[in-house]
Amino acid sequence: MNLYQLLTNLATPTLATTVDGSTGEELSKLVKWWNGFYPKAIDFLISLVICFIIYIVGKKIINAILKVVKRAFEKANTEVSAANFVTSLIKAILYSLLFIGIFMKLGVPEASFVALIGSIGLTIGLALQGSLSNFAGGVLILILKPFRIGDFIVVGDKEGTVITIDIIYTKVVTIDNKVIVFPNGTLANANIVNVTDEPTRRLDLIIPIGYNDDIRSVKKELLTICQQTESVLQDQPIDLFVSNYGDDAVEIALRVWVKKEDYFPTKGELLENIKYMFDEKGFTIPFHQLDVSIINQK
Repeated sequence: MNLYQLLTNLATPTLATTVDGSTGEELSKLVKWWNGFYPKAIDFLISLVICFIIYIVGKKIINAILKVVKRAFEKANTEVSAANFVTSLIKAILYSLLFIGIFMKLGVPEASFVALIGSIGLTIGLALQGSLSNFAGGVLILILKPFRIGDFIVVGDKEGTVITIDIIYTKVVTIDNKVIVFPNGTLANANIVNVTDEPTRRLDLIIPIGYNDDIRSVKKELLTICQQTESVLQDQPIDLFVSNYGDDAVEIALRVWVKKEDYFPTKGELLENIKYMFDEKGFTIPFHQLDVSIINQK
């Protein structure tokens, strides 16, 4: 005999007869309450079991979808930061839909969810007005990819190597090992020079010589130095020409091509070898001179 049958039997006149009859009335009210509560409780428990099953099945489906998305990104060679961001966003959306479905199964009105999501969105929007522009900038950077981790970029008067690209900020380490944190909203609206996007770079130098030096001889010696420098790409053109007549010197432009990682070492090596060559050959490196005349008036 279960609890329902027991209460029903107790409420019958033959078992609930007392002196004043109050016990029978109380048991009758209890039976009525139980008749209303028992079906609802059973329905609620059944709903809980169904919701648990929905959660388990939905979780497996979400994991399967995320695996497919990750494989698609891997096949497309998508940047890790962008892939992680999109995967996290898809995961958040799918789990939100799953929990909304579970709560609706439990009887929570759909209008309540709409009002709750609207109020949360409005609150977040007002509290994070500045950060939303950075968020949008981060999305644009991750999708359009104006630069990647490891690229050397120049933004205004700041330059350095990109070490991290987050959804809000981008970190750049300078040559002297200082870390600059750029808001992505600023980067999305700035002129960015990606120095290392291509595998090779052109190295430009201006070599000043005296007006009394022979230009042909200087160009010949400069060409020899470029041809003997291993990091200079010999399959690319080496340009030597007079670029300007300065106030104190004839300026010769030297242009060679190097691998992007050899840019700064090659620049230093060429400048050093050119100085030794000038000393050996007797060429002059002009510098600004100022003549001061003192007039002694008595």
